[in-house]
Amino acid sequence: MSTQPETTAASDPVIRFIDVTKSFSGPKGRNYVLNKVNFSVPRGMTTVIAGGSGQGKSVALKLVLGLMQPDSGSIMVDSLDVTRLRGEKLRKLRTKFGVLFQGSALFDSLTVFENVAMPLRERLRLSDSEIEGRVMQTLEQLELVGHENKFPAQLSGGMKKRVGLARALQLDPEIVLFDEPTTGLDPVMTGEIYDLFLRTQSRKGYTAVIVSHDIPRVFDLADQIVLLNKGEVDVFSSPAEIQYSTKPYIREFSEQVLGGVTKSLEQG
Repeated sequence: MSTQPETTAASDPVIRFIDVTKSFSGPKGRNYVLNKVNFSVPRGMTTVIAGGSGQGKSVALKLVLGLMQPDSGSIMVDSLDVTRLRGEKLRKLRTKFGVLFQGSALFDSLTVFENVAMPLRERLRLSDSEIEGRVMQTLEQLELVGHENKFPAQLSGGMKKRVGLARALQLDPEIVLFDEPTTGLDPVMTGEIYDLFLRTQSRKGYTAVIVSHDIPRVFDLADQIVLLNKGEVDVFSSPAEIQYSTKPYIREFSEQVLGGVTKSLEQG
């Protein structure tokens, strides 16, 4: 059973998982990564989804986008059930989302400008001057001006993340999904990217969902934390709440991963 924090934000969810089950075939039968789970994503805030490898973190994002279907249950985005949408209705729903993929997923043959402009060219009927204006505005906000004519191979890992975020934000999405956004970055660059996420989310006001293994650092961004483990989901409003869980696997998680956080809280 999930533990949903009682906050005002939780009363206005933009995404809801309702009795969602997802399993995969394995050598020992069905492997349930989500087993009748329930949790909500508060609107305009940042939710971090954490858990061990193979626990369903990225699967949850694919389910929200309709790239994968659950075995059972509903996934609501506002008033629409993603699991029931097909074709044009699903494509229209996806316009609510921006996605920053794990490897940034930039096109190597396109410049920074063209990578960022792609969503505008595909989705909107804008003149070249209108596209240039919107792209350059985003590049300026993400400190990328001067790099617009470079190709991805000429960029550092951190710069690629910035370009990926710029592209994800081009259609002013209501929700941005981040799939392991700091993989491959050193600690200093990771910190800079997290600062960028905070500033951008604060300025744009979108709902952010971040899947990450970078624990506990990524928790600094979180208004809500969703922990996945062997099909179960537990929801916390802060890292401090995690240490008070009575579940054995969460207590072990707290001791191994949040030991420094827990100790500082106890001493404080």
